[in-house]
Amino acid sequence: MQAAQSRAVVITDLVARERPTLRGLLRQLAGARGHFTLAGSPERVADVIEDWIESRAADGFNVMPPILPAQLDVFVDHVVPILQRRGLFRREYEADTLRGHYGLARPPNPHFPT
Repeated sequence: MQAAQSRAVVITDLVARERPTLRGLLRQLAGARGHFTLAGSPERVADVIEDWIESRAADGFNVMPPILPAQLDVFVDHVVPILQRRGLFRREYEADTLRGHYGLARPPNPHFPT
């Protein structure tokens, strides 16, 4: 319910701010589903991501390329290396599981004692 309400706020704010035609609104919502969109060179994309991280506006990102897998490959092959050079994206994982990445202990399993 809360997600639907926040999506409605995003859309009404977009309409109030940009006053798009119905066609323009549908085009924007169909591609990005109302989310912030960014296009440009790999350096520009990395600059925006870096700015958001440094200004504490974000602590993570969901990449939603319009064409899969081609555009995701472009992001991984061209933007990620820039972010890695800047120290903003890991080069290796320190653990094998999500639990391990968060530093959480593995709970005991009564069916398989350690």
